[in-house]
Amino acid sequence: QVQFVESGGGLVQPGGSLRLSCAASEFRLGYYTVAWFRLAPGKEREGVSCISHTDNTAYLDSVKGRFTTSRDHAKNTIYLEMNNLKPEDTAIYYCVATEKFTNYCPLLRSSYDYWGQGTQVTVSS
Repeated sequence: QVQFVESGGGLVQPGGSLRLSCAASEFRLGYYTVAWFRLAPGKEREGVSCISHTDNTAYLDSVKGRFTTSRDHAKNTIYLEMNNLKPEDTAIYYCVATEKFTNYCPLLRSSYDYWGQGTQVTVSS
């Protein structure tokens, strides 16, 4: 069974930074395409970033230049580094994965098969 745990969320002031982690213990994340989605109150769930099997990445336009996703094979962990956070980044962030795709990764909800429980990120002064 594919399970992973997200961590690193919290309360941060506008302009601040957070690093989210998505860790797995029972399977190798390196074999999966992994993405971060978020769900904000009153909004549709949206894809924020993703990383392919070959470590190609893609980002939502509104986070480009502020967010970076990376993979640490040794720690079997995916990270989402978030800088210059804005109140509109407030949401529950989910780590999601699929065994499909190799050289690219889509930011479509229907592309992913496995979902974590989510971690809350709140950006407020």
